[in-house]
Amino acid sequence: MFFAPAVKALSFNLVCVSDPGCTSINANAYAGFQAAAARWSAVLFDPITVKLEIGFSALGSGILGQAASTQNIATYTTFRNLLAADRKSSRDFQAYASLPAGPAFNLLINRTLDNPAGIGSASPYVDSDNGFNNYLITFNTANVKALGLSPDYGGDASALDGRISLSSSFSWDFNAGDGIGSGSFDFVAVATHEIGHALGFISGVDELDYNSPSGGNYYNANAFYYVAPLDLFRYSAQSVAAGVIDWTADTRTKYFSLDGGLTSLGGFSTGFNHGDGRQASHWKDNLGLGQMDPTLAAGELGALSALDLLAFDVIGYDTRTAVPAPLPVAGASALWLWSRRLRRRCASPPGRA
Repeated sequence: MFFAPAVKALSFNLVCVSDPGCTSINANAYAGFQAAAARWSAVLFDPITVKLEIGFSALGSGILGQAASTQNIATYTTFRNLLAADRKSSRDFQAYASLPAGPAFNLLINRTLDNPAGIGSASPYVDSDNGFNNYLITFNTANVKALGLSPDYGGDASALDGRISLSSSFSWDFNAGDGIGSGSFDFVAVATHEIGHALGFISGVDELDYNSPSGGNYYNANAFYYVAPLDLFRYSAQSVAAGVIDWTADTRTKYFSLDGGLTSLGGFSTGFNHGDGRQASHWKDNLGLGQMDPTLAAGELGALSALDLLAFDVIGYDTRTAVPAPLPVAGASALWLWSRRLRRRCASPPGRA
């Protein structure tokens, strides 16, 4: 008798602050976090374990959930080679074929100190100076694992891949199986969303948007090297005309594309400060594109979409087949960006997330 080999799935190690077994957390919330993790395990088949710290306490006004992540930095060439080795689906091959050969890539950018139109100008220009943001990629350690490497945690013994927190200040429905109550929020959906950020649904445009000179939080607008994997498939009409990706913070339409910007598969949000009021690390709001939308209404049932899974597929996750066990780290340097990724949240009026 013959049996099909077991399909390995991505698994999670959920821990709590000073409470490894999470015995002090609300039981319904803990079960909700586990259910959200199971949603990802059911659709991602990389044989890795992602370690997340979870929390359930009061957050900022109107915030349902927030996420932060540990990140590594690699050269564009290293990252592109990892994607090449990880190709399995037809979309993987299409996405990889759309990437510049390297060792660097050009991008449309704005709001920098050296903008030809003036310091901090909103006017987009093509950055082709081979600086940090032209040849470095910043990606979450969970994404590093999915691409077959062992991440560098910079000596942090906790080896956390991320932290996710949901607010205890809202009315939650913890059981999506029988629908969501009209005055409550879908806990499992919001937890699924935040785990998605920890896994790698991020955009470095949020760093530009927040830290640009005109954003009032400037710290070094000439050293934006936070281009993320998903940003390599971020385009606008203007960037396509220039033959580059779009890494600007403004209100112009930005979209997800796997063929160099010729075909839009779905819109991206464009920036909390300078864009459409939603962080760039989300789909465009109010279009029903998927679990990684920036808002969720009371009574709304959230669910992963084919577009969500496609985004994870092309940045290195396997949505159909398993990959070999992780290899030693090669060419990646460590960063713990908790304080920065704390801003990666669904911030909106109460009743939205």
